[in-house]
Amino acid sequence: MIRDDIKAATIAAMKAGEKDRTAALRQISAKIKDRDIEERTSGKAIPDDELVVSVLQKMAKQRRESIEMYEGGGRQELADKEKAELSVIEEFLPRMMDEAETKAAIEAIKAETGASSMKDMGTVMAELKARYGAVLDGKLASGLVKAALS
Repeated sequence: MIRDDIKAATIAAMKAGEKDRTAALRQISAKIKDRDIEERTSGKAIPDDELVVSVLQKMAKQRRESIEMYEGGGRQELADKEKAELSVIEEFLPRMMDEAETKAAIEAIKAETGASSMKDMGTVMAELKARYGAVLDGKLASGLVKAALS
């Protein structure tokens, strides 16, 4: 399980004296615990790895946006800190689908559902997320679905 890998990496980073890596790993663990509490109160049961991957994806997206903003604002030292955290987060994320794999999945779903126009975009995106949610880059998929349906 990814959660166990994160705990083991945290312990290893602490023993190695890697303060920045330890801080990033602790931050990941805290976000996962927050999400556990949310799920407990909502009453929905989500598989553990799926929950952890969704937390990691959200954190990675936040880091990418921060890096863009910091670099645009000329704050390279803050961008570098975010890049370091992003690299730690990405270690635990499953490999994302590339453009070719995403296009193939879109074409398969289009054929199955009979989607042919932009009206069907929601159907195609919902099916993509249901099948490939953990390894799907939503931003890339959205653009490719628009292109495929227009």
